[in-house]
Amino acid sequence: MAEAAPLGLLGGTFDPVHYGHLRLAEEAREALKLPELRWIPAGQPPHRTAPRTAAGHRLEMVRRAVAGNPAFTVDDAETRAPGPSFTVTTLERLRAALPDRPLVLLMGADAFLGLATWHRWRELLDLAHLGVATRPGFPLSSEEWPAELARACAGRLSEAADVLRASPAGRVVGFSMTPLDISASLLRARLAGGLSVRYLLPDPVREYIETHHLYDTPDGR
Repeated sequence: MAEAAPLGLLGGTFDPVHYGHLRLAEEAREALKLPELRWIPAGQPPHRTAPRTAAGHRLEMVRRAVAGNPAFTVDDAETRAPGPSFTVTTLERLRAALPDRPLVLLMGADAFLGLATWHRWRELLDLAHLGVATRPGFPLSSEEWPAELARACAGRLSEAADVLRASPAGRVVGFSMTPLDISASLLRARLAGGLSVRYLLPDPVREYIETHHLYDTPDGR
């Protein structure tokens, strides 16, 4: 049996962090009964093009975004690592430090459905639970999963957050999230075009972006 309350984990490029990320984290915290949620900005994400901004800037933006929420902490290990930021190696590091604590890796439904493309993806459920954000009224259904993912997750799906406390890893739990049509690419495009991003991300993040001129040019330039 697990001996401690579950620890939520939210990784991402956060280029920049915005209210969509923050609402996912807050609604996951409530729905999955997570007393603590750790943000993990990626250093060198392996499955996409290089981030627009350096890891140090993205880390600082996350720190400013979550300041004031006592349930949120920030893990800077991936931003300091010399190699690619693979989720499985991050989970191995955290599992070594917290051998008995339930770890809950948070992700959106689209990311979950593409899980089979991730590095050493089958090992993720040996290291953590998965908390998957869904749209209201559209719960997770294994009938819609790719066959390979469905086989790997057979018997693991639950609608009850309490199962996360019963073991350190191995379950898949969905939770409903308020949809916010905000994306980092949208914000970068608005900033490059000189348009306002107020009310799309926290003011401390917006002010940091303006001070350091982080997204003054369009993506690809």
